[in-house]
Amino acid sequence: MKITLAETRLLKDSITIIADLVTEVRIKVSPDGLELVAMDPANVAMVIYRLLSSAFAEYSVSAQRTIGVNLSDLKSVFRRIKPADTLTLELHENKLKVSLKGSSKREFFLPLIDIDEKEQKIPSLSFTASVHTNADVLLDAIEDADIIGESVTFAADKEAFTVSSSSDLSKAVIEIPADERTKIKSAESVKAKYSIEYLKKMVPAGKLAPHVEISFSKDYPLKLDYKLIDKMELAFILAPRVDND
Repeated sequence: MKITLAETRLLKDSITIIADLVTEVRIKVSPDGLELVAMDPANVAMVIYRLLSSAFAEYSVSAQRTIGVNLSDLKSVFRRIKPADTLTLELHENKLKVSLKGSSKREFFLPLIDIDEKEQKIPSLSFTASVHTNADVLLDAIEDADIIGESVTFAADKEAFTVSSSSDLSKAVIEIPADERTKIKSAESVKAKYSIEYLKKMVPAGKLAPHVEISFSKDYPLKLDYKLIDKMELAFILAPRVDND
């Protein structure tokens, strides 16, 4: 296995975001690309990440294998990536060799780890509402709602997608109308509540992809999907908050 990436942000920024949710992951390396599916320790959020072989400058993988890595360690190495660097990943004596090449060449060797938990399966979900909009629109809405409360309510109908949050005395309502940049599919009015704490860890994926697909149903998991065609997908599934507040 030897893979080289020139557009390093696709891996660096993705790992930085994923590391805020999980610390140890299995990365499946196949001729098609890299893939990881992981659940956070509280079993509230799932992350799904794919980096396609077509995103790489060089991609030499003859057979599929799965490697276990500590994301905190990998994130620390990736912090050392400079804008002009190319990144190469190889397997070397049961370690992950990370090479950064720019004005100098730097090599890091990280241990591969055994992960005892069972392999995560992506659930089959069916949604009644989906919103396709600019990623920064969702990021701004979550940052606005975060000023007020700890949970956020998503609501959608044919006319608008609404993000709201409330506390004992305060309330924030962000209405995003259906227009050229925001496409809404919803056969009926749909509403569900989710944790802002988790959403704040997910919406930075907007720095990787310009658009996001937001899918949800009443009191049902949320899916956020960020894609770059022929390069990358970073998606999140978040359990709903069903309470009386």
